[in-house]
Amino acid sequence: MLGLWDLILYGIVAVTPSAPVTVFGLALLMSKGHAVDTILLAMVAMVLTGFSYGRMAALYPAAGSAYTYVGRGLNPHLGFLAGWAMLLDYLVIPLFCVIYGSLSIQRLFPQIPFVIWSAFIAGAMTYLNLRGIRSTARANQVLISLMMVVLLAFIFLAIRFILRQHGWAGLFTLQPFFNPRTFHFGSLATATSFAALTYLGFDSVTTLAEDVHNPRRNVLWATVLVCAFTGIFGGLLVYLAQIVWPDYSTFSNIETAFMDVTRRVGGPLLFQAMAVLLVIANVGSGLTGQVGAARLLFGMGRDNVLPRRIFSYLDPKRNTPTRNIWLIGIVAFVGAQFMSYELTAEILNFGAFLGFIGVNVATLWQFYVLDQTGRSKKFLADALVPGLGALFCFTIWWGLAAPAKIAGGIWFMVGLAHSAIRTRGFRTRPAMIDFSDS
Repeated sequence: MLGLWDLILYGIVAVTPSAPVTVFGLALLMSKGHAVDTILLAMVAMVLTGFSYGRMAALYPAAGSAYTYVGRGLNPHLGFLAGWAMLLDYLVIPLFCVIYGSLSIQRLFPQIPFVIWSAFIAGAMTYLNLRGIRSTARANQVLISLMMVVLLAFIFLAIRFILRQHGWAGLFTLQPFFNPRTFHFGSLATATSFAALTYLGFDSVTTLAEDVHNPRRNVLWATVLVCAFTGIFGGLLVYLAQIVWPDYSTFSNIETAFMDVTRRVGGPLLFQAMAVLLVIANVGSGLTGQVGAARLLFGMGRDNVLPRRIFSYLDPKRNTPTRNIWLIGIVAFVGAQFMSYELTAEILNFGAFLGFIGVNVATLWQFYVLDQTGRSKKFLADALVPGLGALFCFTIWWGLAAPAKIAGGIWFMVGLAHSAIRTRGFRTRPAMIDFSDS
């Protein structure tokens, strides 16, 4: 049986310590120099939501996803829509990995066009998944260990750089948290909606609820602590990076701005190490995301949620949904040519935060609105915490850029129309979306 620290380590691996690196530049630009605030504000929403996930995992230990928590805790039709929003995330994750992996490796080889790198990364992911080769837990642990070495080296070198340039007064400053010349609440709110991407993956802890010793306690604490660690560690990285490079308008490439900071404090070696690790991490995440999305589409085709003839094919030799893998690989490559890194990230947040809102509301409904036999209701834990979690998550979701809300809204309306038709105007139970094999 897994203990608390096993769960925490699993959650940190799922989120990855490098997550703040991918949002640093644009969060800094969008917030007008207050990126550290965006990480910490998003952490508040995620800690509250993590509390709700932990409580729902104790109530439904076999569930492990926003889809089933909303479906069982609120309403099956709302659960289907939560699952439909999650499906969007599954489809966009490989696209995001292709875009950011290509941007990272292009910093090492700028003479090679983006289209070549995106074709290479999407092709490599597709080839490896068609061959049935996936990243193992051992490989992920090695990658995370190497990443922690690089990030800890950055922390040490950044502190040394700041002390040499500005002394102790420069290291301990409120400037990254509040600069009266540039602070703007609207910009900060919009940037927080983008920077919340840092925390995606924390909810994977709840998928292990059946294998955990004392899940009622450990899943809740692990989920909350993973969010807190991500926020504090990520906040430290961003805080130091802001001090090292205070003028956010001078980055050569805003999407990969953190890499410029690493070169300033650690020279070419740290810059190259960060680039290589980011490429490997994105290929690994893309591999997992692509096969997860392919199997999810297969399950939906098998259960006739989507057209069975198209999506339910399995390769007889390798038992893999090869058509779906090809489809997602092509979508990832083509999408990378037309979609920006920022828009792709915000579409990811669109689906994720709809699910987070649903989990918080389901928690409030289950523990405070409904009668619970054998226990008394507690306003703080049963109503205030999930209520604030839903409010914070809704605020972050509402702050997403208009293009992301339009794209996500179209996807959501397609799901709503599909569910209405299949359930005869919501009179019968909706089809179940099986996330267990993804």
